[in-house]
Amino acid sequence: MRYRKLGNSDLQVSEISLGSWLTYSGGVAADATRACTEAAFDEGINFFDTANVYGRGAAETAWGEILSAHPRDSYVLATKVWGQMSDDPADSGLSPAQIAKQIDASLTRLRTDYVDLYQAHRFDPAVPLEDTVEALQRVVEQGKARYLGFSEWTVEQIRTAIEIGGPDLFVSSQPQYSMLWQAPEVELFDLCAKNGISNIVWSPLAQGLLTGKYAPGRPAPSGTRFASEAMGLAQGLVNSEAAAEAVQRLVPLAEGAGISMPTLALAWVLRRSEVASAITGASRPEQVHANSIAAGVSLSDELLAAADEALGDIPVTEVTLGPNAQTGIKRRS
Repeated sequence: MRYRKLGNSDLQVSEISLGSWLTYSGGVAADATRACTEAAFDEGINFFDTANVYGRGAAETAWGEILSAHPRDSYVLATKVWGQMSDDPADSGLSPAQIAKQIDASLTRLRTDYVDLYQAHRFDPAVPLEDTVEALQRVVEQGKARYLGFSEWTVEQIRTAIEIGGPDLFVSSQPQYSMLWQAPEVELFDLCAKNGISNIVWSPLAQGLLTGKYAPGRPAPSGTRFASEAMGLAQGLVNSEAAAEAVQRLVPLAEGAGISMPTLALAWVLRRSEVASAITGASRPEQVHANSIAAGVSLSDELLAAADEALGDIPVTEVTLGPNAQTGIKRRS
């Protein structure tokens, strides 16, 4: 495994990290969650990303039990706040009261006194941004989080938050980024680089589509993510007949380079210095081991050019709002 510095922090995170969105929130059984997590440690993965809203606390609870058996300084732990945590419509967002409530609940579930990274899962335009920034800073001041990040904010929202909170406010951004979703390259990466912010990217395998296992016009193979009711709900983000056909054009390129499709896809996102880590999901330990191979793999210019040609105009290459992202900023009057 190889490691990269997370923005302007003192954290070193593994190039391949383990996420828990559709898997450890209820998509896989407890024994599989434990096996995948231990496989990550075996591979040198030290960065684990979750959120309070994943299974409304289920993913945090699962990892609280598993990770707490390891020395706290042996892993970098990230979670998030913003999502709907109960049937009460008010039990969501980035108000100061909600942030204060949810960080304590997350720490209890995670069985730790602090998280290394606390992220605003999405932007909340209903709350004055000054209130949100100050509440997040308070979490750090109280020692409940070491650093702050955000996910799927617009460049305008990021710039304004930095103007309010100062240049050291954030150390991470978590955008969707893959060979099929290249939108962050347009504006986000440059803004982050100029402000000491690293990107920890989600869905680098495009919900598994970039593994090459999904043939166009055929049902998803049994046991795969797209075949699962619990884990296949996000396939619409990237999956289409045209996208599946484009991915199949990548398969011989990977084979010719002597690498697997997951290695090609993960090495592709890691080719960018603005990316600190690729967040991967896994329902079986062997997937963790397979994904880890991509750390440190360099792709030739010829392979990258061939991949661009194979994908054609399929990838998203313009500024595009991510799922549940919102525009607009509310300021104090």
